[in-house]
Amino acid sequence: MASGDRFNGILIIDKPAGWTSHDVVGRVRRLLGQRSVGHAGTLDPAATGVLPVAVGSALRALEFLSNASKQYQAEITFGLTTDALDGDGRLTSICPPPNHTESELRELLASFVGPGRQVPPVFSAIKIDGTPLHERARRGDMIEPPTRDVFVHELSLDRRSPPVLTVTIDCSKGFYVRSFARDLGERAGSCAYLSNLVRTRVASFDLCDAWTLAELAEAPLMDEWARIALAPDAAALELDAVIIGDDRVRDWSHGKRWPVDARGDRDAVRVYDSAGHWLGIGSITSDGGTQQLHPRKVIPTADPGVEE
Repeated sequence: MASGDRFNGILIIDKPAGWTSHDVVGRVRRLLGQRSVGHAGTLDPAATGVLPVAVGSALRALEFLSNASKQYQAEITFGLTTDALDGDGRLTSICPPPNHTESELRELLASFVGPGRQVPPVFSAIKIDGTPLHERARRGDMIEPPTRDVFVHELSLDRRSPPVLTVTIDCSKGFYVRSFARDLGERAGSCAYLSNLVRTRVASFDLCDAWTLAELAEAPLMDEWARIALAPDAAALELDAVIIGDDRVRDWSHGKRWPVDARGDRDAVRVYDSAGHWLGIGSITSDGGTQQLHPRKVIPTADPGVEE
């Protein structure tokens, strides 16, 4: 637990519409009376749904959510486009909506499944020369972002009510649902924008387990933190785990390395003491034919919950 932090863990927040992800972090900071709060996986202000918020020592593992898959329920409206590719943007064009059958639409959606290339929206947080694109766009400097590799694991049709289509998307990191709405409209021989978006899952964190900010404000945080928040290492559970002996805990806390019995190098592993307390993140590398454990991110104390 980081020095001075009372709370440590992962909060699954249902972000409300109209709030930025940073707004949510600010609200959680005020509720907890603690500065060490951050989020993973930015959501656009108009979007709602799962926003993992790390508190205290959980920030040490937040980076390991960056590669996690995400699931969305997206409402896409055909016949209109906006400069931001969603309902917050300025209308840029009107076109006839497509006249496809449901079977044709399902076939069209299937063409997006698998690896692909995508151009992100110009109104996005991607930085070019140190400046976010959305800042450049608002100044009239409309720079097209570089194309990026993305992956769609699953894409299903939920509802069809022309000109609106509702779909569920399971996708990789870096995937912009706003760009998908634009691309779907073009492949359908029309145009489209993202009219509503709900993120239903990040990694294993599901919307059904999320807290609204109103619920969090009413919750007995000090008394029931263990029920409200996930453990601080919850963001890194896909990493392999290493348990070290009690005689090595001090070495670990001092940043020392030592030989371990392991097969192959590991960029990142979770490290615990014999009692199961999370000690941080380490790496395993070869050194002179011997595998060694290196501390990368050390948790100052082993108590993962609330400091009394």
